[in-house]
Amino acid sequence: MQEAGVGMTQILSVRTAFPAYRYPQATFTAKLAEIFGLDDGQRPQLERLYRKAGVDTRHTVIPLEEIGTLRGIEASNQRYVEEATVLGERAVRTALDAAGRAPRDVDLLIVTSVTGVVVPSLDARLIPRLGLRPDVKRLPVFGLGCVAGAAGLARLHDYLLAWPHHTAALLAVELCSLTFPTSDFTMAEIVGSSLFGDGAAAVVGTGEMPPPQAVLPPASGDGRCPKVIATRSEVYPSSGDVLGWRVGEDSFRIVLLPELVDIVERHIGGTVTSFLAEHDLTVNDITTWMIHPGGPKVINAVRTGLKLPESAVEPSRRALAEAGNLSSVSVLHILHNTVADGVSPGSFGLMIGLGPGVSAELVLLQW
Repeated sequence: MQEAGVGMTQILSVRTAFPAYRYPQATFTAKLAEIFGLDDGQRPQLERLYRKAGVDTRHTVIPLEEIGTLRGIEASNQRYVEEATVLGERAVRTALDAAGRAPRDVDLLIVTSVTGVVVPSLDARLIPRLGLRPDVKRLPVFGLGCVAGAAGLARLHDYLLAWPHHTAALLAVELCSLTFPTSDFTMAEIVGSSLFGDGAAAVVGTGEMPPPQAVLPPASGDGRCPKVIATRSEVYPSSGDVLGWRVGEDSFRIVLLPELVDIVERHIGGTVTSFLAEHDLTVNDITTWMIHPGGPKVINAVRTGLKLPESAVEPSRRALAEAGNLSSVSVLHILHNTVADGVSPGSFGLMIGLGPGVSAELVLLQW
């Protein structure tokens, strides 16, 4: 087991930010049935699908009546730029405040998002809004999809191993409601429409050797934040076409094949157990699980693949119910909830991000 204080990243704070609009799943069902042009005979099937999604409520950056009215990629992407910048700023600012850090203390800003495209990237737009230093290092991440929240935290850790005096911030922001298609719907897109919501999350961390003048806050929110001990990335073979986006004429179009669940269930056990063994740990040593809530079937696949009790995946089901699948934001939102709930000192946690590739990103944490 790695010795305490050697090569670790101290998470100082984690904060989730949601847009103003929040709707029950039943309200989404009615709206999407209208967008899909379903008649009274077809609606019961959609209603059953939405009830089985494990989602109670979701947030959106635009009022529900505007969903489906932004025609074409240009209109939806422009709205993405505007809304993602505002929501992202709020997430980072609240995380910095909770960490006791000023914007000018940030040495690296990582921004992950897959629901819009913008150049200059969101991180550049946030520099003047937040008051970051003009020489802040930037790492915009696009294309990792749902796995990017865990991958972003892992890359933040990598950076702080090399620069242990520095402070780094991670922002994940996803506006999934702006990607809902408006025509030529596939079954994958109908399934996706039952799951995805909007949100942002930010993490602030520092290395094992913070600046001499820095005073580490003992807690964030209602509980103590963990340290990052180690990370693992893995891309599963022959799975590149199973999950992702493709660019359609009017919007991003989701790619989601049924094989995803089988791939996760078949591979996740070996990925996790071999990673933990490198740190003299087993699955039984992990007391807190932060598993990407891709949907009930994905959560079940991880639970089955790792032979976990239902209690281990409850945080993922809770996050899915209260906000839907937030893509890259989801695992950070679960971390936010976990910190707020409080965790016993010395215990281990494992974050599992899943996304296109099909890929997994593991982050080993200790409180």
